[in-house]
Amino acid sequence: MCQIFAGQNPERYETVTRRLRLNGQSTSIRLERTFWRILDQIATREGMSTPAFISKLHSEVLELHGEARNFTSLLRCACTIHLDKDQAADSLPMVAAE
Repeated sequence: MCQIFAGQNPERYETVTRRLRLNGQSTSIRLERTFWRILDQIATREGMSTPAFISKLHSEVLELHGEARNFTSLLRCACTIHLDKDQAADSLPMVAAE
């Protein structure tokens, strides 16, 4: 069973650091390559660049909850929510168009 997890390509979990601006402040975020790929997909779906999407998300979190204690963890959780949402949508029965 663990072979599917243990046997994955190490590049998937290699950490990658990207520099970007959050609300005008220059910062860097380090995430595993797989999470960057998912964030890139989410940003594309939203019609924006990944840095713009992350900055918008950061602004919304500030507005709702104040400063996130661990923003990179929030980003990872956002990715899992995105994957769960997509998986749930894939499991819905197709409705025939009339």
